[in-house]
Amino acid sequence: MRGRPLIVCSASWLLGSSIAYTCSGLRLFLIWIGITLLLAVTVFMFRNLLRSMLILWVALTMSGLYWEWNDARNVTALPEALAMDVADMDGVMLHAEGVIVSSVNVDGDRADFQVKLESVNIREDNGGAGTRTPSESPQRELQERVMVQVKLQSKEQQTVAGSWQRGDRVKLNGTFEAPSPARNFGGFDYRKYLHTQRIHWLYKIKGTQNVQTSPSSLWSTLTIWRWNDQVRSGLGSKISQIYQEPHAGFMKGLLIGMQDDIDPETYAQFSQLGLTHILAISGMHVAVFVATLLFVLSLFKVTREKSLLIVIILIPAYVLLSGASPSVVRAGIMGMIGLFAARNGWLKDGLNILAAAALLMMLWNPYYMLSVSFQLSFLVTAGLMLYVPLVHPLLAFLPKRLAAAVGVTLVAQLVSFPLTIYYFNQFSLLSFAANFVLVPLITFLTLPLGAASLLLGWIWLSAGRALGWAAQILNDGTFWLVRWMNGYPQFGTIWRSPSLIWICAYFALLYLLLYGAKRYLRGSEVRMSASASDDTVELEGVHPSFRGGDAPSLPNHKITYALTTIMLGFIFLIYWGYRPTFLHGAGLVQFLDVGQGDSILITTPEGRNILVDGGGTVQFRKPQDNWKERKNPFEVGAKVLVPLLKQRGIHHLDAVIVTHGDQDHAGGIQAVLNQIPVKALLFNGTLSGTASLDKLMDTALRRNIPLYAVHQGMQLKPDVHTDISFLSPIMEYSVQESIPFVKDQNYYSIVFVLTMNEGRFLFTGDMDKAAEEDILSLGITNPQNTLSARASGAGGVYDLPTGGIDVIKIAHHGSKSSTGEDWLHYWHPKAAVISAGVNNLYGHPHAEVVERIAGEKAKLFRTDLNGEVQIKVKEGELQTRFKLNSRE
Repeated sequence: MRGRPLIVCSASWLLGSSIAYTCSGLRLFLIWIGITLLLAVTVFMFRNLLRSMLILWVALTMSGLYWEWNDARNVTALPEALAMDVADMDGVMLHAEGVIVSSVNVDGDRADFQVKLESVNIREDNGGAGTRTPSESPQRELQERVMVQVKLQSKEQQTVAGSWQRGDRVKLNGTFEAPSPARNFGGFDYRKYLHTQRIHWLYKIKGTQNVQTSPSSLWSTLTIWRWNDQVRSGLGSKISQIYQEPHAGFMKGLLIGMQDDIDPETYAQFSQLGLTHILAISGMHVAVFVATLLFVLSLFKVTREKSLLIVIILIPAYVLLSGASPSVVRAGIMGMIGLFAARNGWLKDGLNILAAAALLMMLWNPYYMLSVSFQLSFLVTAGLMLYVPLVHPLLAFLPKRLAAAVGVTLVAQLVSFPLTIYYFNQFSLLSFAANFVLVPLITFLTLPLGAASLLLGWIWLSAGRALGWAAQILNDGTFWLVRWMNGYPQFGTIWRSPSLIWICAYFALLYLLLYGAKRYLRGSEVRMSASASDDTVELEGVHPSFRGGDAPSLPNHKITYALTTIMLGFIFLIYWGYRPTFLHGAGLVQFLDVGQGDSILITTPEGRNILVDGGGTVQFRKPQDNWKERKNPFEVGAKVLVPLLKQRGIHHLDAVIVTHGDQDHAGGIQAVLNQIPVKALLFNGTLSGTASLDKLMDTALRRNIPLYAVHQGMQLKPDVHTDISFLSPIMEYSVQESIPFVKDQNYYSIVFVLTMNEGRFLFTGDMDKAAEEDILSLGITNPQNTLSARASGAGGVYDLPTGGIDVIKIAHHGSKSSTGEDWLHYWHPKAAVISAGVNNLYGHPHAEVVERIAGEKAKLFRTDLNGEVQIKVKEGELQTRFKLNSRE
């Protein structure tokens, strides 16, 4: 690296920014002191490293200061402008004026865009005297970017919102709201994400009547972006004319980076095989663009120097047209630098070009570093440059072109693997085969055909559709192959997010493994060559004393042992990353925050995982409101629950308990069955008659998941430290009868007591007071019907638990129709957990229920205030932690 100062500088800049991101204040200063001392010692021991260490220290110091300076400026000015506390701003009606600084996304009943506010004032109700108009309230000037969300109230308003464009001046009336932080451990933090966009507030508006727009008469950089949006929109419309769905959405993503119209099911299928990089404009697309332009210019006999100059000028236009994501910006910068260097005969080192691109992007926007697209793009590109030369000798037995293709695909998979499992927590063992087959197909056939059809369709639509038809045939084959590969779920693996130390160790061991294998093979070749030389010398009559005397050193047992040790270390590292989280004999109950619903994950001391309910998105939409449907609607199971389960390394669920069929408990289970192996599904023995619950049961039957209708008196024993005793529902039908349909499911909710490591938990679903009274009145003991850990129906005899428990899950989200005084007094819990959504429409939890819990002197935890609540139990001792601090 001594001959590559630019690489040292860029790598050090990234390291310094990373340290400044994770640390601050005194801790950051102490780390800087430690690094400074370490570098000084290194220079003292190795004087020839002085220049490299000096560059490293300066880059580290400057990048840390640059990050701190940028982050210190990334704060909201609204509270100061309004002379209000941050805590008091939520829900305040405000009038604001500014400029739209992003494209406007209209999806169903919502329009989203960013506005740079220039002035804001408060709309107040003056003691019943009426609302003060904006002109009566003092204007506060500022420059702050906010995310605007307009709730559309009619289908006609979709057309109105669709006419808004970047650069328009706007007058807005609405309320401000702070973005939501992560509400579960390891969950997506929307507040932090918007912080990287320099946005600190959501501006929520009801209806387009509260948005007044007018085109700006001034020219600015927004004008270029406005033109770019119009061109992209026109290209998207033309693609829709050429292609049918789902091909149109797929080709929009492939050709111009518009991913919003990609069919969600198609995207999910590609994601499971690690193929989403195909749907995002990246280096592959820029390379095809550059190669195509150079080829076309060569046909017109344009000189090499002029061709390179023309392509350099056109690359920024392509970056803009493709959406300017971090990956395509990286590829565009590298392409421009590389072509400029080729034109002038400079800087032929690819790593130097990559380092220059990284440094330029970080100087422009330090928050690029936090983008998954940025990280994967640079990591894979650097990995290809470093690791492919090590892999090629290992593939010498293959034909040259095949070896090159296999080497690139293999290295890309190996290098991207740590970040893939860190961010997406899944990896398909078929990913290499899928990328090896589909990337060349799409790069060299589908992409050029799609681009040609778009260009031709702009001139002659019928001819464009003819080419598009050929591309659609290729797409059909691609979709079929992706579906077929995903039809083998046993090849899909789930990984918990690894630590930074694990990731660094992975890359170090991978490099040592490939380097050692290359050296070993080279040594073997030298040995074979030396052996052949000996034979030749002997035949020519050369004296035997010369045989092998000057032969280079050959591999010995030490190299073999070293390579074996590295390989074993690499295998152990993979095993360590894949294994489930080890709780050291403790049990863990996790009350997940899924909004207005229930979902609890139980992990037993021996590592069994049981999911109780899965939340669910409740819809009250009428048939005439189909226009409100969004392209990729929010669904709790797919967007919250499944990512959390994967992030925690849940490879399979030993049991899923659906307490009853209401959507806010059972709705999210559908996504769980679709993506995570489930060994048994336990339900309350009734059906609600809803389409969603019927689909859930059909999915379970189709996937051969055993179904068990549980009732009072049954028992489940997941491991020797854990018992589950079911208290409800009471069985009211014989096993010979068909499953009954019950519309009101609350009374029939599954209720059970979990005894784990001497800790006792009561789970109540949405049971009502009638069910509580029935359970208390029966007093049944010694149940004979037992369910074993594997739900086989065999087992011993257990006593139903009596009163006195550690934790109770309050029924029905704290509704006053449940959790009566007698029920609470009988169980006398030490702590209670209420699962309720933030600012839910039902007013849960009810004040009376909260008072009853306080009357029992039980500690209360609420997901609407505390986010996820985790309770670890070991030897009867309970440790509780929660994600958010309560505001009460």
